[in-house]
Amino acid sequence: MAEIKVPTLGESVTEATVSKWLKQPGDAVAVDEALVELETDKVTLEVNAQAAGVLGDLAVAEGATVNVGALLGTINEGATAVAKPAASATAPAPAPKSAAATTPASVKPPTAPPSAASTAPAGFGGAADTLAASGPAARKLVEDNRLDAASILATGKDGRLTKNDVLSAVGTPAPAAPPAPVPKPIPPSGPRPQAAREERVKMTRLRQRIAERLKEAQNTAAMLTTFNEVDMSQVMAIRATYKDSFEKKHGVKLGFMSFFVRAAISALKEFPSVNAEIDGTDLVYKNYYDIGVAVSTPTGLIVPVIRDADTKGFAGIEKTIGDLGSRARDGKLAIDELQGGTFTITNGGTFGSLMSTPILNPPQSAILGMHKIQDRPMAIDGKVEIRPMMYLAVSYDHRIIDGREAVSFLVRIKDAIEDPKRLLLDL
Repeated sequence: MAEIKVPTLGESVTEATVSKWLKQPGDAVAVDEALVELETDKVTLEVNAQAAGVLGDLAVAEGATVNVGALLGTINEGATAVAKPAASATAPAPAPKSAAATTPASVKPPTAPPSAASTAPAGFGGAADTLAASGPAARKLVEDNRLDAASILATGKDGRLTKNDVLSAVGTPAPAAPPAPVPKPIPPSGPRPQAAREERVKMTRLRQRIAERLKEAQNTAAMLTTFNEVDMSQVMAIRATYKDSFEKKHGVKLGFMSFFVRAAISALKEFPSVNAEIDGTDLVYKNYYDIGVAVSTPTGLIVPVIRDADTKGFAGIEKTIGDLGSRARDGKLAIDELQGGTFTITNGGTFGSLMSTPILNPPQSAILGMHKIQDRPMAIDGKVEIRPMMYLAVSYDHRIIDGREAVSFLVRIKDAIEDPKRLLLDL
C-alpha cells in the first residue's frame, strides 16, 4: 500500500487547502497520474501517484487544510479497479422489509451527540483514520503509550489529534511554545439589507495572500511614487524593422518588456540601493538581478521571476517571459519560480491604464510600472509633434532609497528606452 502525502510546498509555505480530488476511491490510477489539487497562497499544484493501482481511502476531504507531510490517502498497489454496474432500466423490486425494520418517514431516530472521534471530515472512518490523519508526533505518542485514539478529545482542525491532546491524555504537561503571530481576520460586516441579492464566496488562499502582502507593504514601507514619461518612438521603430527576422531566428516575438527589463538592469547597476532590501537594521545589497514580471491570471496577480536576467539577451528574456506567463495562467508554476525576486516590473498598459501607482512587492524596495502607449502632442526642438508616449512610475521605499536616487533611476530607464543603442553599448 502506497501513501499519498502532501509534498514540500516551498520556502515559508507550510500548509495548503485540498482544492479538488481528481480521482475517487476505487478508481484505477497510473504512475504520475494527477490525483488531487492543492491550493497554496502562491500557486495551485497537483499531487501525482507514486505507484500504480487503485485509489483507496481518502484521509481528507475537499476544502480541508493540510500541512506538509500530512497523509492525503492511500493507493492499493497492483489492485484492479472493479467495474461499476450500470443502472438497469428493469431493476428488481426491493425485497419487502419486516415490520420491525420499517421506520415511518415522519419518525426519525434520536441523534446521539457527536463524540471526539466522530468530528472528522467526510472520508474518515473512525479512530484509525483519525489517527492516520493526525501529525506524526501525535501518532507516535499514541502508539508508544498504547492509547485508544477514539477516547482522546481531539482539538485539532477537522477532529485531528494534536501532540498536546495526547500529552494531556497521558498526564504529561505539554511543553510551552511561544504563541505564533496570527493575523487578525476582518470581522464580517453584519446583517446586509440586500443579502438575498448578493453572492458570498470564500476568498482563495492566493487572494488572501495577495491582500495580506499588499497591506503589509503599506504598513511597513515608507512608500512614495515618482513619475516620468518616455517617448517610445525608437523602440517601436526597432520592433517594426526587426520583428520578423527576430521571430524567425529566435522563435519568439520581440516585445516591449525585454527592453524595459534590460533598461531596468542597467539602472539597477548604477543605483544599487534600488536593488536592495531592509533586513532588521541591516541593508542587504544584492549583486544579482532576479527580475519579477507581474502576470495577471484567472485567480489573481502573481509575479514569476526571471533568474539572473542580466545574463540574458533580448531573445532569452522574451522566451523566459513567454514561458513563465503561459504556465502562470495555467497554474503550472513551481513555488521557487515565484520567490526571491530583487525588483519587479508591472505593465498596467496591457489593460489600458494610462497612469497608476504600483504597490511594492515586499521585501523588495522598488517596483516599476509601465502604462498604455498613447499618441500625444510633444514640443520637439521648438515644434509640436505627435509622439507615442508612455507614462512610467516607480514606487519605492523611502527608508532605503532617497528621492534623488529614485528620480535619477527612472530617468536612466527613460534615457535607455528613448535611445536603445545605449542598451547595446551598456551605457
